[in-house]
Amino acid sequence: MTHTARRMFELMEPICLVTYFADECNEELAALGHRTYWDGYFASRAAPLGRVPAQVVHAAFYSFADGEAARHIPSAWETIPPEASFAARERGSAASLRRILGNELAYSRGLVRAADLTTKAATNAPTEGRVMYAGMRTLPVPSDPVARLWHSATMLREHRGDGHVAALVGARIGGTEAHVLSALDMGIHPPESFGRIHHLPKERLAAVMDGLRKRGLVDTDGRFTDAGRETKQRIEALTNELAAPPYEALTPTELDELVAELEPITARLPAAGSQ
Repeated sequence: MTHTARRMFELMEPICLVTYFADECNEELAALGHRTYWDGYFASRAAPLGRVPAQVVHAAFYSFADGEAARHIPSAWETIPPEASFAARERGSAASLRRILGNELAYSRGLVRAADLTTKAATNAPTEGRVMYAGMRTLPVPSDPVARLWHSATMLREHRGDGHVAALVGARIGGTEAHVLSALDMGIHPPESFGRIHHLPKERLAAVMDGLRKRGLVDTDGRFTDAGRETKQRIEALTNELAAPPYEALTPTELDELVAELEPITARLPAAGSQ
């Protein structure tokens, strides 16, 4: 099931990425009144948690630097209800998928079946210890197949993300440190130039790098040591293991069917950059 969880992540991630890369979601959120991309991002992604304080959003999202969530939460909800932000997110994401996939795929029997099987997996995992996933589970699943596929794939993405956070906490890797390890894993050097963290104060990034050096995870040149690479691989292996439970709800035949139905969708979306 660990291999299955990794394969499903590869197949479903492009479905979820339209939320962040395509225009429709951002346009829907801007039309509500969100002033910036990040206002819309924090308001719509955190919406399933309800009107929680910024500290809770920071803890649940995990990978953002101190103070970043507080720049958007709760101010982004002061005039726009959380449920309206999430509805705009879902509406825009589904519209992106329909545009990119085209009528042939978006209205195909294969997509309907993929949506049904993805939903079966996404609604049959334990919620304990899965804050973001549990929040998504409280929301109604759309009846429209394209929206249902996006919604359920996003539930599974949040389930996997919750498990990834647990793996990082267990390895004593903080959110910014996780971005450094990911950057190195992707061949980005110096890792401080990675787009998710390059905007942070240089003093903050220097402190993170110094901490990783003291632990023996990066060398003096800011590259992986053997211990650092092993730590990253161990975190990813545990993330895959923790992401497996939803797929235990599917029979082997259903798993094979889901892969077969998702593959043409996955082929179309990365080709368009999910945008």
